[in-house]
Amino acid sequence: MTSQETTMDVTLRVWRQKGPDQPGRLVTYEAKGVTPDMSFFEALDVVNEGLVAKGEEAIAFDHDCREGICGTCSLTVNGQPHGPDQAATGCQLHMRAYKNGDTITLEPFRARAFPVVKDLVVDRSALDRVMAAGGFVSVNTGGAGEANAILVPKDKAEAAMDAAACIGCGACVASCPNASAMLFVSAKVSQFALLPQGRPERDRRVLAMQRQMDKEGFGNCSNEGECEAACPKEIKLSNIARLNREFIRAIFWSHEKHPETGAGQEE
Repeated sequence: MTSQETTMDVTLRVWRQKGPDQPGRLVTYEAKGVTPDMSFFEALDVVNEGLVAKGEEAIAFDHDCREGICGTCSLTVNGQPHGPDQAATGCQLHMRAYKNGDTITLEPFRARAFPVVKDLVVDRSALDRVMAAGGFVSVNTGGAGEANAILVPKDKAEAAMDAAACIGCGACVASCPNASAMLFVSAKVSQFALLPQGRPERDRRVLAMQRQMDKEGFGNCSNEGECEAACPKEIKLSNIARLNREFIRAIFWSHEKHPETGAGQEE
C-alpha cells in the first residue's frame, strides 16, 4: 500500500453471535473504499452503514473514547488482541497496517471469564469485581492533606505511575494461553504497594484481589510473557513478581489466614 493510493478494499471475516447462549460463526463482509488513514473502527463503521442500509443488523463491537484511554475495545484482529500494532488499542489501529485485498479476521476476546455478549462484545465485569475486592485506598473524609506531607522517592513514584497506566482492557487475559489476569491484578496491586498510602491495607488488598481473581475463573500465570507483549500500556512482567511477593508476605503476616494453606499469624 503506497501513500498515493487513496482507497483500499479489504475482506472482513467477523464473528457474529446473537447472544451468550447462541451459537456463533464467522461471516464474511467486504469493506470497500476505505482509506489508509481510517482507524479500524471507522472502517467497521463503514461496513455497518452498508449493513443498516440493506436492512441487516449491524456488527456489535465495544468502543467509547476511540483514543486508547477507555480500554473497551475487546476484540482480536487476526488472533492478536487489539491488532498487530504494539502499545496500541484496537481503536488506535489504522487501515494502513493492511494492504489492498487483505483478509482480516475479527473475533471477541476468548476467555472463560469474558463471556460473549454479542458479536465482538464481551462481558469484562470480572475485572471490575476484582477491583472492587481491593483495588482502592480507604481514606477518611475531610480536607485534603498537604501535598508534600508524605515524601515519596522519585523511582517509587514513577514505578507506581507506570503500573497505574493499566486501563483494564483485558488484552493480557485474551493473549495468555491460560487466560490469566495476573498482569492486570499485579498492576493494580503495584500502584498501591509502591506508595506509603497503600501500605496500611496491603495484606487485605492482595489477598482479597487474588481470591476474587481465582473465583472469576481466570487461569494461572505460567510466565509465557504474551500479556506484556499485548498490553497497550506496556505494563511490565516485573509487576507480577511484585504481586507474588506481596501475596506471600500477606499469607504469613496478615491476620487473615489463607483459605487453602491456613497460613497466617494472629496477634
